Amino acid sequence: MTIHDGHTGDPAGYSTITYAVTDAIATITLNRPHARNGFTLAMADELGAALTAADLDDEVRVILLAAAGDYFCVGMDFAEPSLGDFTDPDWDEPSTRVVRPMVNSNKPVIVAIQGAAVGVGISMTLAADFRLAAEDTRFGFVFARRGLYPEGGSTWFLPQLVGLAKAKEWMLTGRLFDAREALSAGLITSTHASADLLPAAYALARDLAVNVAPTSAALIRRALVTMTAHGDPEAAFALDRKSIPHASASPDLVEGISSFLEKRLPRFTGVARRDVPDLADWLG
Repeated sequence: MTIHDGHTGDPAGYSTITYAVTDAIATITLNRPHARNGFTLAMADELGAALTAADLDDEVRVILLAAAGDYFCVGMDFAEPSLGDFTDPDWDEPSTRVVRPMVNSNKPVIVAIQGAAVGVGISMTLAADFRLAAEDTRFGFVFARRGLYPEGGSTWFLPQLVGLAKAKEWMLTGRLFDAREALSAGLITSTHASADLLPAAYALARDLAVNVAPTSAALIRRALVTMTAHGDPEAAFALDRKSIPHASASPDLVEGISSFLEKRLPRFTGVARRDVPDLADWLG
């Protein structure tokens, strides 16, 4: 099903990534295959800009992050080691420039990972909602073996995903591990044969784009992260007290129930950026 005609191309003139929107799916592709998609400052800024553009485009319902070539991202490109101007009061570390807009996005984010995701190549994906990987993918939080420190908020995200003990093991040893171990620990959602990886990622993206209300997806993905900061469920109860009456007045609720009863695809009209209040206002 095509939700809208979509648009493709690279209007922003990106040099390290490509960006295209088709059928309500924004595909952001790391595009430095000659360097195994090594992470650079330019890539950080372009990924952040593309994630923000996708979130601001009300025609987009799902974001898919992929990579050209045989590798997803082998980490920082040490041939281009610039991290920017530390003395700039507005400086932010490069991985955070990617992760923060991913965290704050109203759209579900899917990552398709092949070959290797090492260092920033895996840490910058931890805020995504789904990580699908090829069966032969290798992972590694190799920072300690390079005299580096984990970045992109990964010391917060990784224990949330796999638990403190496994996060300590992976980060302190810096060892490489395979997709089977990553799946078992909960780091990735599923594994696929290499040829099936992108089709599986797009199948998931299409399912979300067609069958999930954008406003529901926005609130759910952001509320789940917000609630981890609270030590008991009272904050969730307070959020529910605001969100459920809000949902009950939404046309999307009527459409969701009607489409289910009529056994047809839903036609949700809600716009997350417009129709979901800031969670901070509801939790205040």
